[in-house]
Amino acid sequence: MVKNTLLEALGIEITHLEAGKVIATMPVDERTKQPVGLLHGGASVALAETVASLGAYELVDKETQGVVGLEINANHVRSAREGIVTAVATVLHQGKTTMVWDIKISDEKDRLICVSRCTMAVISLKK
Repeated sequence: MVKNTLLEALGIEITHLEAGKVIATMPVDERTKQPVGLLHGGASVALAETVASLGAYELVDKETQGVVGLEINANHVRSAREGIVTAVATVLHQGKTTMVWDIKISDEKDRLICVSRCTMAVISLKK
């Protein structure tokens, strides 16, 4: 499921997956840095949407429903130059057609790097 995806390209690894909570890590390296050597904000947003998407998918009926990102925002509150960042996503709202996820990304010293909120749309897979 990860092979040949953005997760593989950015080195994202899922470390915890349960109903309502997802944890994943991502390296701060040449794949995820901007030209000045800092963690790229877009990489943080990609990590945030990844954990929200996986979490939302765990909460739907996989036979008849799918999930897609509807909206995401992010506040980048601290930079990172190296190491590993960890995203923790928790569901704030689980409705029939939308879900809202809170995502906090921290560095190895547990300092907040980015806080994000992602709204997921629950879609029907019926044709």
